[in-house]
Amino acid sequence: MLTTAPANSDLETLLALNADYIRSVQTSDVTRFSQILADDFVCTNPDGSFIDRADFLKQTARPVAIDNLAAHDVLVRVVGDCAVIHARTTYQMPDGRAGAGRYTDVWARRNGQWLAIAAHVTRGSGA
Repeated sequence: MLTTAPANSDLETLLALNADYIRSVQTSDVTRFSQILADDFVCTNPDGSFIDRADFLKQTARPVAIDNLAAHDVLVRVVGDCAVIHARTTYQMPDGRAGAGRYTDVWARRNGQWLAIAAHVTRGSGA
């Protein structure tokens, strides 16, 4: 894991939030996403579509077809009250083949709480 020297508490918090985010994708946990997404959250999906928080929550509510979603090579960069997390993902597709991707999440500290404000997700066999 690569990091760029955020305070330990920020790094620990952001790593825990990143783990929650990945787990919430795998388990369709709309409740947890409701807690960690900012009201102005936006996401670029792997197909290039751009959605807001409400559409992301609707999308998340649908059961996912992949299994064993995991994040690797997590890079956390904190700049003041903003943080960017880059990582690589692996997962198993419904037909048993291995899948992979990458994501970038942007977090902002608002009123003392870290909230996700943006996400960008890619998928592909060699990501």
